[in-house]
Amino acid sequence: MRETAKSPHPRGATVLGFPLEGFGLFTSLLLAVAAAFFTFFASTCLAIFSLLAWNQIGHHTVDYADSYLYVGTPAGVVVLILALPVFGALWVRARLRR
Repeated sequence: MRETAKSPHPRGATVLGFPLEGFGLFTSLLLAVAAAFFTFFASTCLAIFSLLAWNQIGHHTVDYADSYLYVGTPAGVVVLILALPVFGALWVRARLRR
């Protein structure tokens, strides 16, 4: 008798090693929100450092809180609006394949 071990990695499509199949509803929502949070914080960090450089080279002082309002929040909302349908479609496709 010969038994074969199952491969721990799924055979479907992957992005950076993460499978694009089999997400549950909660996982899909969590990934969409996590992508939006990451985008918010990354774009806000870049905006703050850009304002720091802008202020250091002698231009008028700009309030750093503007980076949250005018850069971070819109970027996070845009990514959330784009990520929800993408991960929702992955969830629906996984449900239909069962």
